[in-house]
Amino acid sequence: MLFWIFGNKTVKELRKKQGLTAKELAMIVNVNSPVIKKVDDHKIKNVPEPLKSRIEPVLKGEKQ
Repeated sequence: MLFWIFGNKTVKELRKKQGLTAKELAMIVNVNSPVIKKVDDHKIKNVPEPLKSRIEPVLKGEKQ
């Protein structure tokens, strides 16, 4: 059930919940900030791999 709730949130919602800007998230996962901005309005479950695997732990608060 927890993944369903998490999976239905947008990257932007989850990023802001962690107190991160798009630029900060991009730096943490080692991508350019336009990549994050491109998926910011996508639900996390719809973010393509391998980006999803890289940002998901950060957005869950598991690592920074």
